[in-house]
Amino acid sequence: MIESFNRALDDLTGWIFATLVQPAMYEIGLMDWADDAIDWIQFGLFGLFSIVVVYVVCRPLEAWRPVEEVTDRGAIRTDIVYTLLTRLGVLPLVAFVVLNSLQAWWAGTVADSGFVPPTLENVIPGLREAPILAFFLYVVILDFGEYWRHRFQHRFGWWWALHSIHHAQRQMTFWTDDRNHILDEVLAALWFGIIALLIGVPPGQFPLLVLIMRLAESLSHANVRLSFGRVGERLVVSPRFHRLHHGVLSVADHGKNYAVLFPVWDWIFGTADFRRDVFPRTGDPEAPEALATGGWLRQQAVGLRRMAGALVGRGGG
Repeated sequence: MIESFNRALDDLTGWIFATLVQPAMYEIGLMDWADDAIDWIQFGLFGLFSIVVVYVVCRPLEAWRPVEEVTDRGAIRTDIVYTLLTRLGVLPLVAFVVLNSLQAWWAGTVADSGFVPPTLENVIPGLREAPILAFFLYVVILDFGEYWRHRFQHRFGWWWALHSIHHAQRQMTFWTDDRNHILDEVLAALWFGIIALLIGVPPGQFPLLVLIMRLAESLSHANVRLSFGRVGERLVVSPRFHRLHHGVLSVADHGKNYAVLFPVWDWIFGTADFRRDVFPRTGDPEAPEALATGGWLRQQAVGLRRMAGALVGRGGG
């Protein structure tokens, strides 16, 4: 399945480049950037595909059984702007450049030193013959890393000043997943990318790993009255489980339910709240109004100012 997905993505990328992009680049003398253009087209196509998948899965659920009536469509439109910028705009370009540079630096450092990184398949050689199990272990390890990144976002004042943009949304929907400060997104991309490099995630599997994580996070933010039952709630993060995390009483470093995909991390580290049929109001009562109702630029500016205040000892407010 992974190979078929990658092959289809490569074929579509090649067609778009050869038909639309290459002639224009040739005319204006930019063919030296051809390889970068191919990579960027593929990156953009993957972002578009992820938006379509998330919408097809989450929008019918929100229409079927919403937790609350939509009363502030303006706030949701702002979240849509976040999603488009995150998946198709400047943020993927920043992440692409940063991670490509990081990967090049890592490869050069390893080659110069002669050190062979202890990737997952080197530590457990049998995984080379069990690609499905290896893929699952990659997901588990990356999810464990995401749990701790999320904990740190709530624990450190300067990071919470950025992350509070995400929690200020009172009208939470599946679009809310991408409601993050640009600096927070860069930090998240670095965190995820470094862990993926360290455990040796194959480049061909990386896009599917990202898609799974994005779909899980978008679904967990959806405005849908949905839980996975007494057993399922302990296996996979549900919209109910994550909505408790976004509840008005779950802010700063006092929150619960930090897991992205597997609630087992919350259970192990004592941050789980498995109450069933509880769907609280969302938002951060302590956040400035601009973080709840302002536009993208306004929220970015306020978040940056709050982070600067936290760094110089004035707190996140």
